[in-house]
Amino acid sequence: MSTPHPIQFKGSALARWALARMGWSVQFEGLPSLQGVIAVYPHTSNWDFVLGILGKWSLGLQAYFWAKDSLFKVPVFGTWLRWVGGLPIDRSSPRGVVGATVDVFREHQERGQLLWLVVAPEGTRRFTPGWRSGYYQVALAAQVPLALVKFDWGRKQIVFTDFMKLTGREDEDYAEMARIYGDAKGYHPQQASPIVPWRPANKKD
Repeated sequence: MSTPHPIQFKGSALARWALARMGWSVQFEGLPSLQGVIAVYPHTSNWDFVLGILGKWSLGLQAYFWAKDSLFKVPVFGTWLRWVGGLPIDRSSPRGVVGATVDVFREHQERGQLLWLVVAPEGTRRFTPGWRSGYYQVALAAQVPLALVKFDWGRKQIVFTDFMKLTGREDEDYAEMARIYGDAKGYHPQQASPIVPWRPANKKD
């Protein structure tokens, strides 16, 4: 019988030790495919980035995150950014960030290469009226699964809780995401945004 999460990794014992020393654990059973998008929630503190990097290393997960392509041209910092998983995106591309990212996914799909993109849909650590839509548009257009990952400070757990195939019916998809994330608690609970679609005025994802 085939496993629903056939993509497995061998992670770092040192990173797992560091997380354990901080009182944290990671729940992860593998990935269902070579490509996908990972939505992490809630994102309310800079500490989420530290935990995310340690969690990634503890699993051996080769995951990437959006970063402006100009940042990779900065000496030393650009090299470090690429090393921790930064994915250069040209925000001036005529197709926009979403179109450029979908192109990257299609290149990896054609080559049979691993690509999982990590996104914090809130887009900021501060409270917002909802989630930005770029991650949703990418997963839908690239036809890849969306992994829902909790950064739960209440239980001190990073949990890969579910993998969704988006329907394109936003209201239904967001209602399901809200149900799955449930009572996950951020470092600053009052700054966690409601799980509803939101597009800031004069902003592009």
